[in-house]
Amino acid sequence: MNNLINLSKEVKEALDKNRPVIALESTIIAHGFPYPDNIKLAKELIKQTKEKGVMPATVAIIDGKIRVGLNDKELEYIAKSDNIHKASLRDIPVLNAKKLSGATTVAATMQIAYLAGIDLFVTGGIGGVHRGAESSFDISADLNALAKFPVTVICAGAKSVLDLAKTQEVLETKGVPLLGYKTNKLPAFYLRESEFDVDYRIENVKEIVEIIKANKIINNSNGILVTVPIPKEDELDKVKYNNILDKLLIELKEKSITGKKITPYLLSRINKETKGESVQANVSLVKNNLKVGIDIAQKLKEEI
Repeated sequence: MNNLINLSKEVKEALDKNRPVIALESTIIAHGFPYPDNIKLAKELIKQTKEKGVMPATVAIIDGKIRVGLNDKELEYIAKSDNIHKASLRDIPVLNAKKLSGATTVAATMQIAYLAGIDLFVTGGIGGVHRGAESSFDISADLNALAKFPVTVICAGAKSVLDLAKTQEVLETKGVPLLGYKTNKLPAFYLRESEFDVDYRIENVKEIVEIIKANKIINNSNGILVTVPIPKEDELDKVKYNNILDKLLIELKEKSITGKKITPYLLSRINKETKGESVQANVSLVKNNLKVGIDIAQKLKEEI
């Protein structure tokens, strides 16, 4: 597109020919799983998408340049390097100027997808309002991105370590429709349901496509959040998980872990406490989200 944003040949061709494209983030590769589990998952997601005739566009920043669609060498670099920054909205221009590399968060991936002309983005879970935000003011930039960029995000809800009630309130304030795919309750990442209702239950991808089309027609600037429950067989035990989480939230305070360090720390500790069950759950929910995203992408191109 320009000297800053570089589309892979495959992604550019797909967009030029109006074929379905789905954006994928890279934070899950760099900071979500250890190597080689992370590169294995990244390649499985790409294969899953291509097999259904949809073009995957994994987004990352490499040596200051935004890459939309990574090749095998670039994926390996993001998966293995120790010098990959966690790149949100504020980080992109700095990483560019300093020629640094970064794995894009939900917020950054949304912005880049929008600039590249990609309507759909699949991730694991979004960030939101952290517990205790009334004093820490720790609120993810993901929520601002959902209010600013008209991209549809398919996820397993907000990460369950967050304050889901406050997260939902902020989404409402920012005008972001919260949709539940075949569910009335807001999914909570590792858990199929939280205690909170979604704005609207959606029964099929055709309804989602109609919502996306209407959002475009009325020229709304906000994104659309489609939440999909984790498959039942991979859901974590709710009581066990909440006990673990209570313990880890105390650890965060004792160790003064804040900001960008919170999520990677919690993911690592939850993995240890669940003896790997959380990793399997994470893989399962991402693949399930992608399955729904692929269906939406295909139906969206049929309708346009």
